[in-house]
Amino acid sequence: MNSVSLWEKIKEDFSQPILHDPAINSKVELFFNYPGVWALANYRIAHALHVKGFKTLARALMGISQIITNTDIHPACTIGRRVFIDHAFGVVVGETAIVGDDVLIYQGVTLGGVSLDRGVKRHPTIGNHTVIGSGAKILGDIIIGENCRIGSNSVVVKSIPDDSTAVGLPARIIDKGRDKNPMAHNKIPDINKELFIYMFKRIKILEEAVLTTNKDLKIKDDELEAIYKCYLESVKE
Repeated sequence: MNSVSLWEKIKEDFSQPILHDPAINSKVELFFNYPGVWALANYRIAHALHVKGFKTLARALMGISQIITNTDIHPACTIGRRVFIDHAFGVVVGETAIVGDDVLIYQGVTLGGVSLDRGVKRHPTIGNHTVIGSGAKILGDIIIGENCRIGSNSVVVKSIPDDSTAVGLPARIIDKGRDKNPMAHNKIPDINKELFIYMFKRIKILEEAVLTTNKDLKIKDDELEAIYKCYLESVKE
């Protein structure tokens, strides 16, 4: 990474929308419709200033960038090459966060901390070629491995190994493999939905077993069912 100049990194940043976003029709759109690219370009300059000791100036630059791009990136964090922040609004990258190469980040993502201690690593490390879905929160000094996929709106508080998909709140690793298409968030299973379906089916089996052997419960169950139907009708009205 050190062998590549600052301007080469910025040039790579500006090339990412053309590679990752089918909505772009012209390079002119880079100047008006991609705040994530500008946020990264500003970060590159601010980070270079921060490394050289101009920390207040670096923070001021990123403060102005935050107002313009609605993206909060601390100049002290480490962001690799060819990172693309799509749409970018609401993205937060904390001071000690480390983001690898070729990472795709969607809007509303937070790489945040869970500690107020100074001088320690408080934010996550994101491996190369990882995709972080919109609204996902990755919190604390944890490691997200390479080639991972974090589902939209997931909250990750534990480290995730390479080649894994994590979803949920709190996020859990699912054992259904990683789709070859990193954009295929629609193929990530809804584990909460699957759990509720199981619970409802289980309750139904238990109810049927009890009601078939107890006439009093069957009468009360019918009464509750009638009340529930009345409620549904009132909601429709």
